[in-house]
Amino acid sequence: MFAYLDGKFVLKNPSVVHVDVNGVGYEVQISLNTYSRIQHLDRGVLHTCLLIREDAHLLYGFFDKTEKELFLNLISVSGIGATTARMMLSYMKPEEITRSIVLGDFHGLEKIKGIGKKTAERLVLELKDKLSKQPLDSNISAMKNNTLHTDALNALMALGIARNTADQAIQRVSQSDPSLTSLEDVIKKALKTL
Repeated sequence: MFAYLDGKFVLKNPSVVHVDVNGVGYEVQISLNTYSRIQHLDRGVLHTCLLIREDAHLLYGFFDKTEKELFLNLISVSGIGATTARMMLSYMKPEEITRSIVLGDFHGLEKIKGIGKKTAERLVLELKDKLSKQPLDSNISAMKNNTLHTDALNALMALGIARNTADQAIQRVSQSDPSLTSLEDVIKKALKTL
């Protein structure tokens, strides 16, 4: 119904913003991610999603379309409501949630309040294919295509380590020390994180 609101931010707090659009005030539910992007702005655009419940009409707002699309994907999963989806977007950035789901990082998802083991498994099961078709942030995409990453992944898998576990370990190592260029160093450091 409402694709976006372009107006003045009259009231802002970490969970709600009031947007004045030509004299009409809209109360919009937001995530901490969106709040951090708009907290220093006096006006702007919020991409919105209206959810109609039996007892309320709730308008959710997002700083960018990527966050909105992820929110819609999250609430499409059985057992994930708007409150839980907003909690997830407050705890992790959209690209971090997407990465966790695509890589099957159940433990990362379980750290979010309200997400247990079964819910994390359901999120991965239902959204992995859908989200893997969307481009991840450029650093992750570049790393996936990197031969060093691929060689390290193959080596760890040859040692009997599960693909997702090995992939996550290599990503942690690459993010903590982007200057690593030696395959041997990447494998050694990845093994230490397991």
